[in-house]
This record gives sequence, C-alpha cells and structure tokens, in this order.
Amino acid sequence: MFTNATVDHCEVPNQVTYEILAWLMTGEFTLGLPLNLSVLYIFVFRFKFWKNKSVFLFNIVVADFLLVACLPVKIYHYWHKQRRSTNNATCKAMLFMLFLNRGASIAFLITLSIDRYFNVVHLGRRNFVKVMKKSPQISIVIWLLLLPLTIPMMINTFECCNSHGRQAETYSHNVTDTFREVVFFTQIVIPFVVLVYCTVRIVNRLRKKTVGEKTKLRRAVCVVVYVVVVFSVCFLPCAVARAALLTVRLNNWQDAEDVAVQVYDGLMVLSYTDCLLDPLVYCFCNSGFKDVYISTFCPAFIQKRLLNVDFGLGGGATTSSGARTASLPIISTQKL
Repeated sequence: MFTNATVDHCEVPNQVTYEILAWLMTGEFTLGLPLNLSVLYIFVFRFKFWKNKSVFLFNIVVADFLLVACLPVKIYHYWHKQRRSTNNATCKAMLFMLFLNRGASIAFLITLSIDRYFNVVHLGRRNFVKVMKKSPQISIVIWLLLLPLTIPMMINTFECCNSHGRQAETYSHNVTDTFREVVFFTQIVIPFVVLVYCTVRIVNRLRKKTVGEKTKLRRAVCVVVYVVVVFSVCFLPCAVARAALLTVRLNNWQDAEDVAVQVYDGLMVLSYTDCLLDPLVYCFCNSGFKDVYISTFCPAFIQKRLLNVDFGLGGGATTSSGARTASLPIISTQKL
C-alpha cells in the first residue's frame, strides 16, 4: 500500500495556527498535570477510593492523567510544523493512547450517568451498575474491552489521521478505515444520546416529586447535566469537525480540506480540556472528595468559603468549637 505523496503528509497547513494550538496545549498541560496529580493523590492516599465505592471515578482520573502525559509529544510535533510524528511507531502509539484514554473517559462517565438514572427513575429496581461499582475487576474488564477498538490503528499506516482516498484503494484498507471511523463516531454520538435521554428522564422525575424529595434529585440532575456539558464542549465539536473533514476529503476539495484539517485539529485540542473539567464531576458525585481536596491543598483562609460551596450536594462539613472543619460524608451515587 502506498500513500499519495502529493496530498498525504504530516506537515501543518498553517504554521501560525499550530503554534497557537501548541501554546493552548502547553496551557492545558501546565494546568492539567498538577491538577490530575493532586486528584490522584487524594483518591489514593486520602480518599481511599476502594473503600468509598469510587472506583469508577478513580478510573476517570487515570484516563485523564494518561491523556495529560501524551500532551508534551503533541506539543513537540506542533512546534516542529508536523501534525503527527513522521515516525510510524510513535504515530501509532500516540493515536492508540489518545483513543484508549478518550474511550475510557467516555465509558466511565456514561456509566456514572446511567447509575444516576437508575437510582432516580427506576428506584427500587435492581441496579446492575451499582453492583459493577463494587467490583474493581469490572473496571479492568472495561479497559480490556476498549483495547480491540484501537486495533484498526495498528493494522495500516495512517499518518495524520488520513482516511478514505489517501492510500491505494483495497478492500482491507477500506474496511479498516470504515471501522475506525465507525468507532470514532459511535463512541461519541451513542453515549451523548444516552446522556440526553437520562437527563430528560431525571428532570421529568424532578418535576413530579414533592419539595421534600427534590434535594437528592437535584444532585442527580447536576451530575448528568454537567456530563452532557463536558460532552458538548469536549467531544461533540470534534466529531462534527471530523465529519466535515471526511466530506471534503472524499470530494477532493483540497483548499477546503486545508481549512477543515485546521478546524478538526483545533477542536481536538479543545477536547483535551476534558482533563481539566472532570474534577468537577468528582465534586458533583461525592461531596466527601471536595472536602478532602480543599482541606488538603487550599490555604486555610479560603477553606471556609470553598467548603460552603456544596455544588448542590448538600452538607459536607461539620462545625466544631464554632469553626467549620471538613468531614467525610460519602454522598455517592448509590444513595440517590
């Protein structure tokens, strides 16, 4: 198989655009590395996630941390006027990591939202997600199930995310590219549809409840609405841009493709802000995490003010000798 050397290359179509994107990723890395390291520290050493039934949240932390670890490589390539590494192994390894981490983030976020849905809309029925949360082995299974979805990237050379029409037209090439694109879109579109459905059902449930029952329902609404926002900001735009890129590519509109490539890469960079937004999911899902994080890393003079912010979760601090101190009331998803 041979790539079309006239159009299939890894050089950036506009140097200024990619310098700006490199600066943006530098900012994401600068903010994301200490944030995710601190969150990882809290989950492991202070919060003890395995005891607080927060295994799924911990897996989102791991996925975000691995994503942050990939950013320096992408920054290096953008600064050197390349969309991807010209080294085949490095290119494939980066795409493997990015797709795996994105798939893991989406899988665990959608699982948390489904758990909220069952605990609110189908309260009293057996919740299979609640059973899954209690077993760390289930998380390992989810990671393993995501691995086959990255196999198409390992079969053929596809520098720069090039797809249909970029290599000699063969049956194997078309099947591989088609499967890769199907995986890319379905792992975003289908979860988003599920999230919207869960959100609508939970909101409708909230409207039908009496005043005394609305507090915990608002917590559930906060979780699913915020996850929808994360999807809308981080994942949906790059899916739309990918569809536009494929359209102009298949129609051989080269000038339009140069623009579409820049838009797509820019929105992919935007999607990396997921590693900065996810910590709010942890606060929505468990007020105990918020209290421990604030009491560990925030200066004492602002702890009182931040501990009063409950993200709609209700209580999370106790009063002792007239002073407010952080406690660990575990308000996890199984209580909703």
